[in-house]
Amino acid sequence: MSVEPTMDADSLRLLERTLRTAMTAAVGADLDAALGELGWRDMLIEMPETATRVVFQSLGETGSHASVLNDVVAHEAGRADLDAAPAVPLPFAGGSWVIWQRTAAPSTAIGGDIPVQRVGSGQPVPLAAGRRALGWWLTGTSRAMLALARRHALDRTQFGKPIAAFQAVRHRLAETLVAIEGAEAALATAGERPDELCSLLGKAAAGDAALVTARHCQQVLGGVGFTAEHDLHVHVERVLLLDGMLGSTRELTREAGAAARAAGAAPRLVDL
Repeated sequence: MSVEPTMDADSLRLLERTLRTAMTAAVGADLDAALGELGWRDMLIEMPETATRVVFQSLGETGSHASVLNDVVAHEAGRADLDAAPAVPLPFAGGSWVIWQRTAAPSTAIGGDIPVQRVGSGQPVPLAAGRRALGWWLTGTSRAMLALARRHALDRTQFGKPIAAFQAVRHRLAETLVAIEGAEAALATAGERPDELCSLLGKAAAGDAALVTARHCQQVLGGVGFTAEHDLHVHVERVLLLDGMLGSTRELTREAGAAARAAGAAPRLVDL
């Protein structure tokens, strides 16, 4: 495997700030166009792991969305011209198929504000890079939910002090952070060793962390977290959609377990 070019810390921070600015100003097809002008597809070709991590995690942290998963799948499939790569059907939880449209029209069936539509069937496509990308999106979304819950815990007072002082709240936030950082470590390992199993486990870990985060943050936020006026529900809906893309956490965990049983041993994924 060829060594991916590296980006120095200052350049990486500048890229992250630029991406977040674009993502807070546009969504959907408009954001696709903005990312194209920023050179997203060139970065994907030249440094796929870095570009994928930064772009998809930023999507999660900002709450924005774009159809860039199509680019990742097309690149792994060997498409030379990513600008002209069409959206293709992708596997979804429960054995179904969906297509992430490159349009501004939202879905009324599955994706809410995201143009994801169910389709009858599809052809097998490479999944490893797409699963890593979705994993980074899920961890970014998890960090956004954690930030909302943390701010609420510091601002909300009961019995004359912030609820962040209560152990039950602290434990939920701490467990959330541990789950997120564990998922990020799994995804980083999958990026260094981008095979099918590592990518599968990285996406499963990110999906599990996101579901844990959604539960814990909802408990910390209490009633306000259920309201349409609060941003939490947007991230929870996004987690449920992204977890189902290219296999849900439950399905991927079962697939990994079945592979280990069939092999009679668990493979060594990391040298400690």
